[in-house]
Amino acid sequence: MIWGILMALAAGSLISVQNMFNSKVNVAARSHSTTALVLGMGFLASLSMGLIFDGVGFFTMKPMQPWFWFSGLLGIGVVTCVVNGVRLLGPSYAISIVMASQLLCALWWDSAGWFGLDKVPFTFQKAIGVAVLICGLILFKAKPRALVKDNEAVIKNATISE
Repeated sequence: MIWGILMALAAGSLISVQNMFNSKVNVAARSHSTTALVLGMGFLASLSMGLIFDGVGFFTMKPMQPWFWFSGLLGIGVVTCVVNGVRLLGPSYAISIVMASQLLCALWWDSAGWFGLDKVPFTFQKAIGVAVLICGLILFKAKPRALVKDNEAVIKNATISE
């Protein structure tokens, strides 16, 4: 279990860094160019690593549902939406929303048993967790207006008294 947690933490860190890099590429290139570059480089890196570590066994796959083959198309939507979300909302807020959306969708799919997942019952505890997450997201973006006005008054008074 500890390896799973460490891998999930590493993935979150890598996704955050990747999104920052992608948003910088998006400044120099168009959205679809950025997506093609990111997914193309990922393809080349995955192919290289697969061949290095697995050899020709890399191309051996077990039978699966045909529609699972289209997961790469979902990557186009992921990269495009995240890059534009970061550009429009800023990195922290956009990634917070992405993470909340991931959790909500994963909970929904777990509870419904979709995509071949074991059905996991939706509990009151999970509902509270989701509610706390959404409240945290709202608090994360909310600006304490009274505090901002008080700080502006302190700065203004300090400047006048000097």
